[in-house]
Amino acid sequence: MSARFCVAARSDASAGMSPKVVLVGLPGVGKTTTGRRLAKILVLPFADSDDLVEAATGRCVGDIFAESGEPAFRAAESSAIRAALVDFDGVLALGGGALTVSSTRDALSSCGVPVVLLEAPIPTLVARVGDGTTRPLLSGDPSGRLVALAEQRRPVYADLAGLRIDTTHRNPGQVASLIAARLHRWSRNQ
Repeated sequence: MSARFCVAARSDASAGMSPKVVLVGLPGVGKTTTGRRLAKILVLPFADSDDLVEAATGRCVGDIFAESGEPAFRAAESSAIRAALVDFDGVLALGGGALTVSSTRDALSSCGVPVVLLEAPIPTLVARVGDGTTRPLLSGDPSGRLVALAEQRRPVYADLAGLRIDTTHRNPGQVASLIAARLHRWSRNQ
């Protein structure tokens, strides 16, 4: 494990916790909302990969998809995530498709940061994303697209995740508290 990812001694509420954690999962599972809550619990900063892409490119995600296509977005996303894994000590929520890029998967698998997979069944995700108009990959048929994305992405998520959390009957605060408790146990075993 790289020294920058080692458990840091802290005098605050996050004492003994890993200085970084990455949240992954399908669209609508609650990565961003849960990540913000988890960051507050751990007394760490929070970042969302979509926000990092927008800051790096000066363009919103929807515009990148519409004007340049998904491959251009994924390249920018991978670059932003790889930079964050080096420079950011906090809770990082990844876009649902971030792990479809091999350079992102490679960076995550080699960095020693705990990866938490948030999960929920498709009907729960559909209820959460609504008509999908704010999510470029879901527009038109959120339910059908989520089923296809789940088939494609779940094995990739499961391969990288050290922790798995079902968010179905939990609010974001409950999920964040559960992650914090499991991270505490995880860090004690490292």
